[in-house]
Amino acid sequence: MVKWFNLALGGITGTFARYILAGLVYEVFGTAFPYGTLIVNLTGCFLIGFLAVISEEKFLLGPHARILLMIGFCGAFTTFSTFMLETGNFIRAGDSLRAFLNVLASVAAGFLLFRLGILLGEAI
Repeated sequence: MVKWFNLALGGITGTFARYILAGLVYEVFGTAFPYGTLIVNLTGCFLIGFLAVISEEKFLLGPHARILLMIGFCGAFTTFSTFMLETGNFIRAGDSLRAFLNVLASVAAGFLLFRLGILLGEAI
């Protein structure tokens, strides 16, 4: 039960943090470029990298804190951070091919499916 509470709490705070940070960035830099999303994604990448090291190598975070921060908060803040963590894990394991394929498939297939969703939505 504690893990579900931590997951929910992290998810709620990550969602609010994303909304607030992106909004502040858009207020400062405008909306001509997706600066808010970019800053959120880059911040999430830094944060999940930091949390991975302090939980997996330094053992400063226990499993409940890891669920709250890495899965809940970072997962709601940006799934881009999880994508980077998983790609980085491939690189760390010496599997550059899988890292490259993960990037290629995620970006190319993601954009393709995004376009298909648009086409379907327009067809309805």
